[in-house]
Amino acid sequence: MKTLVAPDRLLDQGLARLRTRFSIPDGFPADVSNAAERAAGKRPDRHADHTALPFMTLDPASSTDLDQAFAIETSGADKLLHYAIADVAWFVEDGDPLDQEAWRRGTTTYLPDGKASLYPSALSEGAASLLPDVDRPAIVLTVRIDPGGESRLDGVERALIRSRAKLAYETVRDDDLPDGFLEIFRRIERAEDRRGAQRVDPPEQVVEKDDTGGFLLGFRPQLPSERRNAALSLAANLAVAQAMLEAGTGLFRVMALPDAKAEERLRASALALKLSWPPAMPLAQFQRRLDPRKAADAAFMLAIRRSGSGAGYRPYDPGASETADLPWHAAVAAPYAHATAPLRRLADRYVLRSVLALAQGEPVPEPVLDAFPELPRVMARAASRDGQVDRSVIDLAEATILHGREGATFRAVVTDIRESKAQVQLKDLPVIATVSAPQAFPGCPVTLRLLRADPLEGALSFELVD
Repeated sequence: MKTLVAPDRLLDQGLARLRTRFSIPDGFPADVSNAAERAAGKRPDRHADHTALPFMTLDPASSTDLDQAFAIETSGADKLLHYAIADVAWFVEDGDPLDQEAWRRGTTTYLPDGKASLYPSALSEGAASLLPDVDRPAIVLTVRIDPGGESRLDGVERALIRSRAKLAYETVRDDDLPDGFLEIFRRIERAEDRRGAQRVDPPEQVVEKDDTGGFLLGFRPQLPSERRNAALSLAANLAVAQAMLEAGTGLFRVMALPDAKAEERLRASALALKLSWPPAMPLAQFQRRLDPRKAADAAFMLAIRRSGSGAGYRPYDPGASETADLPWHAAVAAPYAHATAPLRRLADRYVLRSVLALAQGEPVPEPVLDAFPELPRVMARAASRDGQVDRSVIDLAEATILHGREGATFRAVVTDIRESKAQVQLKDLPVIATVSAPQAFPGCPVTLRLLRADPLEGALSFELVD
């Protein structure tokens, strides 16, 4: 990570302008805040008592909006994952001020100096968050995971739970985790390999606030603890998707495979990056060989992510056949759903309500069925906003770190080509930029001269020197 030197607090000013530019709300309207305070006092009286189960959470150390807690048991050769998800629907009524505001926001939006939460903190960081050492209402998904890594829902119920520990990605040790946690991870990995899943987790370019109130810019690889914890969510979301498919209802997360032209470009990129990709080897198999700690591998992983059409949401289509046009997510090579982050994503609340009703032998509530066709549009709008915010924050940070160095030259490597424009990554700074380079190719080393670095606009401009 690189410390940002921001004279006259330019980055703070830039972040404030971004909030205005993208209409990021600062707080909540009074009626929404008041509704949250009232809802926070609601007593969970339709919940079984699961407080004896040793639940715990695993999140970034600074997180206080905790969606998930887990407890693990063994059942013969299977593992039972009791996955407790914050019961947001217990606090939010259809059509109330909390619900209406959540539909306007869609997701929690994150910035380095704070976040615009989907729900007020009285819920998202208080009564609905699965914080340690307090009783909290949850929807508990009991997921049975067999030795091959296949997962199915054994049950769904409302329950009171009590988390025993708030573990952090940055500091957790294997012996902090319950028996069976690592075995579940290994089983899920084996199942992914068997399905030919194409999940890609390259290092992320991030801007973070440090302990002194300053900012850091850098590339953050996914920690092993994050990947292992993600396997629990993956198992639960796969099981939820299967349950909805079998019932002929639901909302699914979908993503298409890279097309033939995109794969052809990827093969050219791999060649330029000096990566050995055998002609007969499928992309899914090759990418599992990549190591995000290696610069060339990480650059190729980013190229894979950019090569697809992106992910979206799709309601169940009763007209789709059993073998064709099923909701499909190419990255996991299976039908998939989002159900495990209802404090941060609007759609998850409705998916959870649907599987809860199905597990209880009840019809899916009409407001949930009515919401499924509308949610893809709302979630796409929120994803577009969040993506633009993330990119703009990075632009601000990059311009800030290079401010005052106009005229200097920098070594870089080309990571992608779009028409006559080259995307490049500086070798000595965590900066990605675009430059006119008609003859460049992925993997090509180049030298650039900085023409402009404007922290006020988040604008960078380079020219190709060599």
